[in-house]
Amino acid sequence: MELTNKVALVTGGGTGIGRATSLELAKRGATVIVNYSRSQSDADETVRWINSEGGRAIAIQADVSRDEEIRTMIRTTIQHFGTVDLLVNNASITKHIPMDDLETATEEVWDELFDVNVKGMFYCARAVAPFMKKNQKGAIVNLGSIAGQTGLGSSLPYAVSKSAVHGLTKSLARALAPDIRVNCIVPGAVATRWWAGREVQMSRLAPHLPLQRISTPEDIAAMICTALEQEAMTGQIITVDSGQTL
Repeated sequence: MELTNKVALVTGGGTGIGRATSLELAKRGATVIVNYSRSQSDADETVRWINSEGGRAIAIQADVSRDEEIRTMIRTTIQHFGTVDLLVNNASITKHIPMDDLETATEEVWDELFDVNVKGMFYCARAVAPFMKKNQKGAIVNLGSIAGQTGLGSSLPYAVSKSAVHGLTKSLARALAPDIRVNCIVPGAVATRWWAGREVQMSRLAPHLPLQRISTPEDIAAMICTALEQEAMTGQIITVDSGQTL
């Protein structure tokens, strides 16, 4: 699928992988809706960059864990651009809790992470599906994590939530075929603000990876766009981690 003149929604599109993806989509000719929950200044800056380079973008606030806010965002998108062709389910949160600290993984933590990381991705897919089906063509990319494959991550609930995202991808791919393709990009360690304060850990990790480099947001963004473009692929879980999980 050519991305030129497509309308793309990127959740959490103002920072990190989301920002890199918004910029890459715009570079490839897509109109970009930069969704944000709290990072308005970052989202506005991303939009300014795109528009200053001759692209087309707007920022829309919505908490992806709230279905009605998602539906309102999609209605606004339709009013502005008439359709939505592409969805990048990037918005995610975590809590940094030692894996063996089960007591700190409270009901509140579980609910918060699953509301955003899993249910939020489902809500967004459900809201855009009717418009994509009307065009008989659409593509969704969910952002997973190697934590969902290895079971090791910033916290136990986070790792389990990302494992659920991988499962959600396969189920949505079946539910939305043949009109809508759904794939999942699975990053390893990526140099984003999530690693703020952990730069020493990151520098220690890099030499031990087969490719001896930490992935950049731009690396992940390029693979997201490739997955959106590839018309013969759905239900796939694609790892981009410099060989971290080899």
